[in-house]
Amino acid sequence: MASTIESAISELDVLVTESGTGTGKTFAYLVPALLSGKKVVVSTGTKHLQEQLFHRDLPVVLTALGLTLSTALLKGRANYLCLYRLHRNDLVDRFQSGEVSSTLTRIRSWAVHTRSGDIAEAEGVAEDAAIWPQVTSTTENCLGSQCEDYDKCFVAKARRNALEADVVVVNHHLFFADLVLREEGFGQLLPAAEAVVFDEAHQLPEIATQFFGQNVSHQQLKGLCRDIVVEEAREQSAVKGLPEGVRTLEKAVADFRLALGPAGRRLSWKQLASRTVFNAMKTLQKELGVLLDKLEIAATHGEGLAQCYRRADALLNRLYEVTDADSQDHLSWIETDKYGFRLHVTPLNVARDFRPVMDAMPRAWIFISATLAVNGDFSLFCRQLGLEDARTGCWDSPFDYAQQGLMFFPASMPLPSDPAYISSMLEYAIPVIEASQGRAFVLFTSYRALNEAARILADRLDYPLLIQGSAPRTDLLASFRKAGNAVLLGTGSFWEGVDVQGEALSCVIIDKLPFAAPDDPVLRARCEAMEQAGENPFMYYQVPVAIIALKQGVGRLIRDEQDRGVLMICDPRLHSKGYGKKFLASLPPMTRTRELAEVEEFFSS
Repeated sequence: MASTIESAISELDVLVTESGTGTGKTFAYLVPALLSGKKVVVSTGTKHLQEQLFHRDLPVVLTALGLTLSTALLKGRANYLCLYRLHRNDLVDRFQSGEVSSTLTRIRSWAVHTRSGDIAEAEGVAEDAAIWPQVTSTTENCLGSQCEDYDKCFVAKARRNALEADVVVVNHHLFFADLVLREEGFGQLLPAAEAVVFDEAHQLPEIATQFFGQNVSHQQLKGLCRDIVVEEAREQSAVKGLPEGVRTLEKAVADFRLALGPAGRRLSWKQLASRTVFNAMKTLQKELGVLLDKLEIAATHGEGLAQCYRRADALLNRLYEVTDADSQDHLSWIETDKYGFRLHVTPLNVARDFRPVMDAMPRAWIFISATLAVNGDFSLFCRQLGLEDARTGCWDSPFDYAQQGLMFFPASMPLPSDPAYISSMLEYAIPVIEASQGRAFVLFTSYRALNEAARILADRLDYPLLIQGSAPRTDLLASFRKAGNAVLLGTGSFWEGVDVQGEALSCVIIDKLPFAAPDDPVLRARCEAMEQAGENPFMYYQVPVAIIALKQGVGRLIRDEQDRGVLMICDPRLHSKGYGKKFLASLPPMTRTRELAEVEEFFSS
């Protein structure tokens, strides 16, 4: 694998590779990248993996190779303290409770001596604390070189370090945010790089979809209102009607959310557009426009209000895009949660946006993951990003799955559409959990199924029961490892990026095949476009996407050559439907059984 990557880097080629768990893929791309003598950008899936790569793997390889290259860790701007926004919180206390004021005091004390401004280093303040958005910046509210604190800006310092480094470690969200938005500073980094390596590359199509689209959220509009109040107190434009305009916009935002209906909705704009919603949107657009006119006058009084004017103008344009943008290439849709909403304009084919970016910057492009292929076929991933002409390579895991694992399929499960599906699944799963003495992940494809299982299992298990949503993911994983016999119920984020080695995780149970929800508006629009092109969207798109997702969940079990465990997949469609063979062909070569007695024997031995 390292040899193939070395060749691709030297020839400035495009390479798509899959390597199974335990292959050592991090070293396989770091060694040729570091020896190439080229400026390299490595992008990972999450901040956690980014820090692990930078602080652990990269130093090990550099030492082993005897190299003294300069390296830099670069995160998104929301991960760095903004001194300007910290200082301005001293002026206005409208949004500050006693608890917030106490937290601000701790942040101010830390700000005096921090060198990096990385909020992960602030002791006593959680990274997801509600205060951070008030003292960090976004692309929309950053004043850039016009900021009075620019010379001390932690984001600018981190980017200068990245520009000077031989190897820069970023994450996918930062890569695409700066690639698309062309932010000051990082926009110079990519053209200077001669090789870009994407680790956990299976996440790229979804992330690219987010960043090549547009969105407007409840939080963006409320944040604009909050910042106008703060900047007006600071710069005192005294524009008549400005405070009233902010309050009127806040009410319009709240009324629009109310018109959208219950939480958990994901609908296209056409599906949702009732007269009530239409009128609420018109009012929202109107009130933002009125406020924009007042901000245009206020903008002459200071850079803070000028930036608020630019933000309001951009948000208003995006609001009109949502109602006007439906086409063959884009979909306007909306999602709601308990308190807010998010409006989207999403491209249906990101390859049309991504491939021209690659072609405009000739360099080596390396895409790596444990889950990119469907039974050795990379066509889905390559098609999604426009990489049809890429070289490909596949290296299987060196683990002895036949000896290390057992795959169990219950013999008589109902179809997932059956209302009793989860209760039936648990009747099979509980004996397996008893045989494994806890030490299990139970992975679900929906929160509804997870919550139903949590209610049933609460009185049925004698092992610690950990439930996603009851605590932060890192805390749940720490509790799982410490307990040694816990059962963790998870969905979404627990299907990938979770590494628990050893006996603490000896069983993974998956409720059903992870097909995307059929009523998802983006999926529906993509499938309709494929049908119009004469393609079969289910076999050509939905099945391959679900196979890759299943491979991620299955990959939680065997993480080391010493690991042993049972994988239980409950969905009967694996054996009753023709497409089930495609799923089975992509799974690790474990011994397979439909007998509970063999599971019990596996654990007893």
